[in-house]
Amino acid sequence: MKGDFKVNTLLEINNLHTKVEDMQILKGLNLKINEGEVHVIMGPNGAGKSTLANTLMAHPKYTITEGNIIFEGEEINNLKADERAKRGIFLSFQYPEEVPGITVENFLRTSKSLTSANPISILNFRRLLKEKMALLKMDESYAKRYLNVGFSGGEKKKNEVLQMAILEPKLAILDETDSGLDVDAIKTVSEGVGLLSDSKRSIIIITHHNKILQYLKPDYVHILIDGKIVKTGTSELVHEVEKNGYEAYKNLN
Repeated sequence: MKGDFKVNTLLEINNLHTKVEDMQILKGLNLKINEGEVHVIMGPNGAGKSTLANTLMAHPKYTITEGNIIFEGEEINNLKADERAKRGIFLSFQYPEEVPGITVENFLRTSKSLTSANPISILNFRRLLKEKMALLKMDESYAKRYLNVGFSGGEKKKNEVLQMAILEPKLAILDETDSGLDVDAIKTVSEGVGLLSDSKRSIIIITHHNKILQYLKPDYVHILIDGKIVKTGTSELVHEVEKNGYEAYKNLN
């Protein structure tokens, strides 16, 4: 836990079962996240990491068959993606889409307007955008480019972090943010995530390797195997995975 403040539970997942078409992926997953905590979820390919992210964001392809998701004390199983976004849940995509014809600035301003309780003027938005881009050390010219068009892998992921900075969610889910990035890009993205972490915002980082964790210090690390979290620990758990691989945890499921 960071800082000296009252502990409030932000997210609680109880016995969550999720299927995609006819395949059961999550098989009784439990997780509790308090305000201001950074949680890392690691696991091999096919373990259910991205399924968890998409289920939390209400992707229509993923169906909850059992269990519940409690956000700020209220079950949100039946809320649609836009309703969850308005509540303060944000998902950073593993493979951000290119959107020709829509600039980064217009996309972010529309997203901010749709998820905010209070309207924001163009002038105030541009001031906010400039502030956040400076914080993340992003050239202001990015705001005028079409969303992700011609962006490198690192630029796309950094743009996802910029979205998080603008939307200021209560819960940010970063799905494989470090996927496909070189060392410099991972460091840059990690620094951006670190700058946006505070005592109220909670972050879930989903990954299958430890590169991003060389720069971020999570409160908890969870090992996800075959649809369940089988072990929880501190950052030391990452070193265990490095040493033993995921095979060592499969018999815990």
